[in-house]
Amino acid sequence: MGNRRRVAGRRNTRPVVVGGVIAAVVGGAGLGAYALYGGGAAADDRAHTPSASAGQKEQEIPSGPLSATEVTSTARTFLTAWQQGRVPQAAAATDDTAAAAALLTGYTKDAHIKDVTLTPGTRTGDKVSFSVRATVSYKGTEKPLAYGSALTVVRSGTDGKPRVDWHSSVVHPDLRDGDTLVTGASGTPPIKAVDRDGGELTTAAYPSLGTVLDGLREKYGKTAGGTAGIELRVVRGTSAKSPKASKASDKTLLELSKGTPGTVRTTLSPKLQAAAERQVAKKARSSVVVVRPSTGEILAAANASRGFNTAFQGSLAPGSTMKVITSSLLIEKKLASADKAHPCPKYFTYGGWKFQNDDKFQIKGGTFKASFARSCNTAFISQAPKLDDDDLTRQAREVFGLGMNNWAIGVPTFDGSVPVQSAAQMGASLIGQGGVRMNPLNMASVSATVASGTFKQPYLVSPAVDDRKLATASRTMSAGTLSQLRELMAYTADYGTAAEAMSGVTGNAGAKTGSAEVDGQKKPNGWFTAYRGDLAAAGVVQQGGHGGETAGPIVAALLKLGG
Repeated sequence: MGNRRRVAGRRNTRPVVVGGVIAAVVGGAGLGAYALYGGGAAADDRAHTPSASAGQKEQEIPSGPLSATEVTSTARTFLTAWQQGRVPQAAAATDDTAAAAALLTGYTKDAHIKDVTLTPGTRTGDKVSFSVRATVSYKGTEKPLAYGSALTVVRSGTDGKPRVDWHSSVVHPDLRDGDTLVTGASGTPPIKAVDRDGGELTTAAYPSLGTVLDGLREKYGKTAGGTAGIELRVVRGTSAKSPKASKASDKTLLELSKGTPGTVRTTLSPKLQAAAERQVAKKARSSVVVVRPSTGEILAAANASRGFNTAFQGSLAPGSTMKVITSSLLIEKKLASADKAHPCPKYFTYGGWKFQNDDKFQIKGGTFKASFARSCNTAFISQAPKLDDDDLTRQAREVFGLGMNNWAIGVPTFDGSVPVQSAAQMGASLIGQGGVRMNPLNMASVSATVASGTFKQPYLVSPAVDDRKLATASRTMSAGTLSQLRELMAYTADYGTAAEAMSGVTGNAGAKTGSAEVDGQKKPNGWFTAYRGDLAAAGVVQQGGHGGETAGPIVAALLKLGG
């Protein structure tokens, strides 16, 4: 426990301690009882602090780890004030008074939440979980609300006092900093999203589609023919802690009265979507996307984690799957050819960095095809001195349609990023590290471009629905380059790092594995991108290890199903 500021005097009232439970009696109509579990350690420690001497002038600022007493007492102060509707007092118990006051005021005035009862759970270190039970009431319509949340207590760097570490998620776990809660007529009417065969898409049947359904409603709710209901929803915003506007969609938390949904047809295949859900359920932090190369239609998209749509919005280094794009560049510039000799040394130094291959292997007298299949890093970085800094960026944009932030699939996406870099960072970009960032949608599109020969922007809702313009690439690969690139991916699927995963995937197929190192992770992110006939897919397993062993089986299982 850190040093504590002394106070001259004791409080006259204390919480009642009964059977190891400290209960703070709360007043006010409609307010439930609040009980903080944790025995005597949770009692107001100010009642036990000796008086300071009269001559003491300077106070030592408390420091060091928080005690159990400080954590539970601070949590109790905040939660009791919040429940009683004493917003200034609750906000004062946090480290961001203004933001806390604004959100807690809106909790009552904008979200129309009343009769709040807060029940803490077990303290874990500096964190206290709690449950919320309340009523949402709007123009004569009421509905109960229940959810769980948590707060963390920190020591103030200014005066050393314990305070609630303020984030909007304290009020509700679905809130991000800058978001607000609002109850009223829904900003957009509800929708009934259906698959390509007309079957309804629900999170009960497809658990990872929650963010997709939210995005579809935001985009098409006002034009799909439905009527609005009454709901409590999260309205996305910005804050000083999160200054950039979130690309996440608004989220409905509770329906007080149902509206009439309009219908939005998607391109999703019920068979492939169900299979994708099963596959990602087997691997934590996995995501996968399946597209049709001939059209760009998205046939499946799934994430093991439900809170964020990594499949469409992730921004991760793609590792060696990026070598598909880099190979097209090297072949076009006649710096590599599938069956010609190509260097693959153990090490190659460029821009002051010493690059190496996995397990420091080398291929003596090998071809470029052999280097691609075995994922030789130095085979690519050794060509960096012969490239301009913007060559890879232009190749990604002009041939593969990436990095221009102009995809319009029907819901929010991140469209890949291949920034212009120099020296060592440019070399790292050639193997999917450095500043390169992708997600499974982007990398599925890369394989689709190889399969079809032309970039076709992926889409989830037909552009005919709203006459939106799809992104295009300014040029295509030459026939010779395309032929060699397909040869490289086919050889890798048959004999290279992708062979084990692609075993049993028949027909016209190709693949590329990837492993992306991330600072602070013990294991790399595993990537896999592949195509078979008129299907292309890509997946990632974050912190999973080598892509052929982690993401590979997920992608291959979906390709085996066919379209």
